[in-house]
Amino acid sequence: MSHAILKLDTRHLGWASFHIATVRLPDGVEIRREIEEHGPAVAVLPYDPERGVALLVRQFRTPAFHAAGQEAVLECPAGLLEEADAEAGARREAEEEVGLALGPLESVGLVWSMPGVSTERMHLFLAAFSEADRRGNGGGLAHENERIEVVEVALPDLARIAETGALDDMKTLCLYQALRLRRPDLFAR
Repeated sequence: MSHAILKLDTRHLGWASFHIATVRLPDGVEIRREIEEHGPAVAVLPYDPERGVALLVRQFRTPAFHAAGQEAVLECPAGLLEEADAEAGARREAEEEVGLALGPLESVGLVWSMPGVSTERMHLFLAAFSEADRRGNGGGLAHENERIEVVEVALPDLARIAETGALDDMKTLCLYQALRLRRPDLFAR
């Protein structure tokens, strides 16, 4: 016998949907689990190898404020995937949030964000950019009240932020680590 979802009780339908699943385990035991569902997402860490900086965003996140009183989270550009192509979604998010038209993207992986509760899978990318790629100020979409602050961080400073535990957004920490492993020369300055 294998795992089986016996029943899915939808409690809320909206931007995110919430379900209670009744699951049968291989040994026949039935359990209940909550599921949050809102679809796939993308995240990209834009970095300028010539100047040795990354472009991040700082924004208010209601769950972080609710759980820890944290006023803002420092993170890489990210959002829900609205396109069929993950690279197109990453490019859209970079343009909206930090004002960049990105060139080639380097895939880091497709990962479960919080597999214990959410169906979200996130496509992670690194993207080198130069000053010529700037198309605007970024800041997010006004009609979505994103109110994003664009933050340019020197890569050695990003390393210090991560090493002290202050880089507390998981997708950004993962992308920082991928960049540091793939391009250690950028952090030696």
